[in-house]
Amino acid sequence: MRQGVLAGRYPAAAAMVIFALVPYLGLSAALGPLTPLISGDLHMSSQTMSLGLGMANAGYAVGTVLAVQFAQLFPQRRMMVLYAALLVIGSVLAASAQNSAMFIGGHVLQGLCTSLLLIAAVPPLALGFGLDKFRSTAVIMNVCIFGAVALGPVMGGIQASSHAWRPLFWIVAGISLAALTLSILTFEDAPPADRTAPRDGVAIGLAASGCVAAFYGASELLTHSFVGIQTLLPLLVGLGLIVALVVNQYRSRRPLLTIRSMLTSTVPVAGIVVALSAAAASVSATVLTASQLADQFSPLHVGLLYLPELAGALITAAVLGYVLDKRQMQYLPLAGMAFLAAGIGVFLIQEPPTQALTLIGSGLTGIGLGAAVAPALFVAGFSLPAASLQRVFAIVELLRAVAAFMIAPVFAHLALTVGANTGAGTDVALWVGFALAVGGAATAVLLYILGRARPQTPDLERFMAGEAPAWHSPPLFARFRSRAPHRALAEDPARS
Repeated sequence: MRQGVLAGRYPAAAAMVIFALVPYLGLSAALGPLTPLISGDLHMSSQTMSLGLGMANAGYAVGTVLAVQFAQLFPQRRMMVLYAALLVIGSVLAASAQNSAMFIGGHVLQGLCTSLLLIAAVPPLALGFGLDKFRSTAVIMNVCIFGAVALGPVMGGIQASSHAWRPLFWIVAGISLAALTLSILTFEDAPPADRTAPRDGVAIGLAASGCVAAFYGASELLTHSFVGIQTLLPLLVGLGLIVALVVNQYRSRRPLLTIRSMLTSTVPVAGIVVALSAAAASVSATVLTASQLADQFSPLHVGLLYLPELAGALITAAVLGYVLDKRQMQYLPLAGMAFLAAGIGVFLIQEPPTQALTLIGSGLTGIGLGAAVAPALFVAGFSLPAASLQRVFAIVELLRAVAAFMIAPVFAHLALTVGANTGAGTDVALWVGFALAVGGAATAVLLYILGRARPQTPDLERFMAGEAPAWHSPPLFARFRSRAPHRALAEDPARS
């Protein structure tokens, strides 16, 4: 079996994952103050720029499904090298773009390849180095996803203050090249997961068309009304196609995604609800308040006001690593939702928020988002066998991407069109975000009650060995089923 010189070494494999995920995720959060510079330099209208960013986010969402399909049919590590190479090409195209087509094409490729690498690289990193490194992988994943996003506004502010955008994109290209280099150095040839797996063109088609339609409609909200053939219609069609994907995979005999086992079990459904609610609610607390402060302060100043989000992400990453094998693991997402609601509440105290309120609010939302989404993803993953971890990550990340990236332009449109002025509209959008945070937490608690679920200490040794899930998850709405709870307890010792 062909191997790279650093094959089997965890630090190198972890560095490869970090370099693969950070560029696009950080860049997506840094583009706010840079879009006028990019549009002016490449002679793009604001609507064309919005559409390009929307299609890049659509590519990120679709890549989660494609990664699972490719992992079944093709040698996985070879595919990872290909993804990393395409990420470098996309990054170079975007950094050296001379026109809108070149920039948008490169940025879409960045989004697509980032999610391909996320689904292809993170589960093997989590499961391939034993229980001792599993905790480190959970921390790394949290820092990569949310730390990069939290650092984005500062990086964007630095670049905007220097009236240039290409240096940041070239830095991203350099990091992507480092990811490609490490993917070669850590290469371990491995066979496909299942050569007999069906080629699920229906699932891929539904995911691709649904995401493209939904993100197209959301991006058109920049210059069109909400109710219109270019906005609401593609939004509804896109969301309908994503729902059709879920139904198709639920009913399929050999599904590409683990929909049936997830949606019929209490704990995974509760985890998905928390992850989606947190992703959607956090947008109102960051995008909207930052746009208000942009009228008062420089881009760098605004970015620094949101730097506490990075501290929050680092704190929650450490907490996640500490509680990963403890009973408190299932409480962490609810605690995150409480912090997220508190952060949005701080932003609601005054409109626009003062610098002090922004620092406090951003710190609370950073803790809330970091403590809610990634822990909720692991809560869902622990409820199924380890072999399903890649597919669990794929479906949760697909839905999270739709909730987070697509809702941002919807909230921005709401702030501009609802109420007597922008401030009143922003308050309405913040209240919607607050309601999502509280409602998501309440729904998860209700699902636990109706499913007769209770927090448990995960059996990670059993999970890592592939013998069974880390804990027992009762059937959804088990309280209304005829099966007595004492019988379920007797049949699954993990609950005792």
